[in-house]
Amino acid sequence: MTFYDQDCYNHMGQPFNLRALQGQVLLIVNVASRCGYTPQLKELEMLYQRYRDRGFTVLGFPCDQFGKQSPESAEAFCTFGEQQYGVTFPLMEKVRVNGSDAHPLFVFLKREAPGVLGTTMIKWNFTKFLVGRDGKVIARFGPRDHGRLLRLRLERALDEV
Repeated sequence: MTFYDQDCYNHMGQPFNLRALQGQVLLIVNVASRCGYTPQLKELEMLYQRYRDRGFTVLGFPCDQFGKQSPESAEAFCTFGEQQYGVTFPLMEKVRVNGSDAHPLFVFLKREAPGVLGTTMIKWNFTKFLVGRDGKVIARFGPRDHGRLLRLRLERALDEV
């Protein structure tokens, strides 16, 4: 299976066609509403606004697997993101990212881009996966990785044809 073959749903539970994003650079993030990293939603929105015309999309997947930091439904998370951080990038279904019931997309992402020392487990909210225009995972970023480092890798990916 490729990245684009994964079944996903938006925050309303409607099918979301990843194939429609072929040719774009994507940043896939497990997000939460009550996490110390939640303010990164604003930065993710800024990246989305700055680069979307160049073929870039952020996909945020709410996840309550770490410290119960996102207890609301995916729909309620979407409202929270819009009201508190002006989020307009696609917010998706609520998922688990680790364990036997991990969402297949995150199983795929973790396999393609293992973490430190080859571990596949996601350690916390706001882990980010950068996916190239070809659907291949370019890089994995931890929750603390954002700002300049992320922007530079993103710009390089956008410049690749």
